[in-house]
Parts: sequence; C-alpha cells; structure tokens
Amino acid sequence: MEVKENRKGSFLVLDLAGRLDTSNYRNLEEILLVLIDRGEKDIVINCSDMNYISSSGLRIFLMALKKITASGGKLYLCNLQVNIQEIFDIAGFTSHFKIFNSLEEATS
Repeated sequence: MEVKENRKGSFLVLDLAGRLDTSNYRNLEEILLVLIDRGEKDIVINCSDMNYISSSGLRIFLMALKKITASGGKLYLCNLQVNIQEIFDIAGFTSHFKIFNSLEEATS
C-alpha cells in the first residue's frame, strides 16, 4: 500500500494505491492517527488506485471516521473501484461514509 498526501483547498487528500490488507493496515492506521491528532479536520481518501481492501482495512476506515467525526471533522472517500464499492455495500459501510465519484466532488 502506497500513501501520498496532498492538499486540495481545505482538505488533506490521501491517495491510496495497491492493497490494504492485514500485512499493511497498521501503516495507514498510524498515518491517520497522526493526522487526526495533529488537528486535521477534513480528510479525503482517494481510492482510485486501491485495488483491494480486507476487513482490517475496513476497520481502519471506520476507526478514522469515528475519531475525526468526534473532533468535528469530516472524512470522505472518493473514486472507489467497483470491487471496493461492492465490499463497502456488503459490509454495510456505504451508509456510514460519504462516498463521492471524483476528488473534485469530494472537495467542493
């Protein structure tokens, strides 16, 4: 899993690439916790290049959503590939997250 940070307006954008699974989810967990602890309020996770997510990855997304929402912030997801969207649907996560079709939609 590769994670790149950049800014788009008031949002911090995390571009994820590759697989998010049990072998690497702790890396993303650590990144998100540091960002939230340092006061980032509005985060968009761009999943356009993420091709797999395990239950461990889903758990990290949910943990980050709860933590950032509790601090008054927003966590949005965008560009989910069809197979990732299906996993979110099956897990019932679609109703918890604001999911956008593009980064432009998520950050406007």
